[in-house]
Amino acid sequence: MGDNEKRKVYESRTIKNYRELIDYSIKNYAEKIAYKYKKNGDLKNVEYEEKTYEQVGKDIKAFSTELLNKGLEHKKIVVIGNNRYEWCISYLAVTSGNMIIVPMDKALPDNEIENLVTRSEAEVAIFDEKYAEVMKKLKNDRNVNLQMLICMDDIEDKEIEKFSQLVQKGEELIKNGDNYYEKVDINPEEMSIMLFTSGTTNIPKAVMLSQKNICTNLLDMSSWVKLYPTDTLLSFLPIHHTFECTVTFLYGFYSGCTVAFCDGLKYIQKNLVEYKISVFVAVPLVLETMYKKIKKAIQDQGKEKLINIMIKLSNGLLKCKINLKKVIFKKILDNLGGNIRLVLYGAAPMDKETIIGFNNFGVELVQGYGLTETSPVISAESDKEKRPGSVGLALPSLNVKIDNPGENGEGEILVKGPSVMIGYYNNDEENEKAFVDGWFRTGDYGYITEDGFIYVTGRKKDIIVLRNGKNVYPQEIEFLINKLPYVTESLVYQRGKDKTDTMLCAKIVYDIEIIKEELGEKTEKEYEDSIWEEIKNINKKLPIFKHIKHITITTKPLIKTTTQKVKRYEELKKV
Repeated sequence: MGDNEKRKVYESRTIKNYRELIDYSIKNYAEKIAYKYKKNGDLKNVEYEEKTYEQVGKDIKAFSTELLNKGLEHKKIVVIGNNRYEWCISYLAVTSGNMIIVPMDKALPDNEIENLVTRSEAEVAIFDEKYAEVMKKLKNDRNVNLQMLICMDDIEDKEIEKFSQLVQKGEELIKNGDNYYEKVDINPEEMSIMLFTSGTTNIPKAVMLSQKNICTNLLDMSSWVKLYPTDTLLSFLPIHHTFECTVTFLYGFYSGCTVAFCDGLKYIQKNLVEYKISVFVAVPLVLETMYKKIKKAIQDQGKEKLINIMIKLSNGLLKCKINLKKVIFKKILDNLGGNIRLVLYGAAPMDKETIIGFNNFGVELVQGYGLTETSPVISAESDKEKRPGSVGLALPSLNVKIDNPGENGEGEILVKGPSVMIGYYNNDEENEKAFVDGWFRTGDYGYITEDGFIYVTGRKKDIIVLRNGKNVYPQEIEFLINKLPYVTESLVYQRGKDKTDTMLCAKIVYDIEIIKEELGEKTEKEYEDSIWEEIKNINKKLPIFKHIKHITITTKPLIKTTTQKVKRYEELKKV
């Protein structure tokens, strides 16, 4: 039991494993739409496909039955591909059939896929058509365990099984009385999910998670923030990633929601409207970009004064328990689909102005914080307790503390509880480093207020230690730079000035169209001079040791992981 057990907002429905998760939802939400998406991914001749919970249950059982009959119980199975129905069925069929799922990043290059499939020791791979060649190559490699290939698309290839046909075979087996799936006994404490950490560090580690880990996290979240069977979620973050997988896919399934699959990053706004999305699980970069566009549209129409008056008026009414935000800001909210009630976000800190801005328009933002190793959520704001700028309160079943806090209470964040991973697969050295007296080291620095709110100040490995001994969190300065209307992102780093001194530098990515609108048609040198003037103004607000002394500007985006985290080590190699 964690420190915040008494702060629960809702009572949770207990589930001990994925089988209980699936059985409850397919029975209680049978006729509800579980998944909605465009048939064959066709964006021109749009035809929607809908799958009820009842149908999902049948497909899970059929696919799992066929896999079990191929002798795959306890075996590892890779899944890689787009966010899609077959991915979800594969994940649930494998895990509820006592097999181990190994979700992989669809954006990995072939050599990295080869490396991770080999390291996972998987015997089966389930994949989109585009991975067929790399998987065939691996299957024919004597040093790799891969025995069976399954494509989620119907392709004609003798070496590859079709997902749809295997589901049909499973249905036949069940019709003929096969009950292997029903007899499977799941140990919720054993490894059921193997996840490779996303590449903000050089070598991905294989994280071992159990069904108990994830189920505990689901129960914790459901006692903090409520999702309803009437909600529709948009799945656009990479589904292999534990944040999207646990929060959108599994928590959505637990709550009887509908999940709609996004057509791609550039279609987010369109999909919010066409699917009438009510809950949006996102990362700060996407939300900050959306908010900048909203602000710019207000400025272009000369409505800043009017909107500010309406914000004050609606916030005043809110104190009297009268909420008219959805009426007052209808035009703004219609651009976000008109149905948005809740945005859950994490993976990186977010600018406080964006949080307050969305809240002012009647969109509730809830920030969470976690890691792959913690299934993933460690802390979150709740429907009852929020504090913009913090990452919320430790979830009910977790204990969180600060290791060796300094004068200001800041130190490394440690966590202990039932959603912390079993450990890293085949990696005693990293397991030694990861834990201290049973507490997991997050690698993040932060502090906790007296009333329990956690603030993350930066990654331990990202801290810049200047030669005068002062510590600088680059994200803190990047926040300020990223607020400039034409800046899309930035990277703060240090460079030697001379043998006794270092200086802070910034690589700044700007939007060419927006800067032209703001400053007119100019040379890159003139744009750089204008940005430099803005940086000088930012410097005035900071202590001298945090001043930026040098900038470079570019229109080329920074290298990022699939969850839009900047790969700092890759960028630092370049600068």
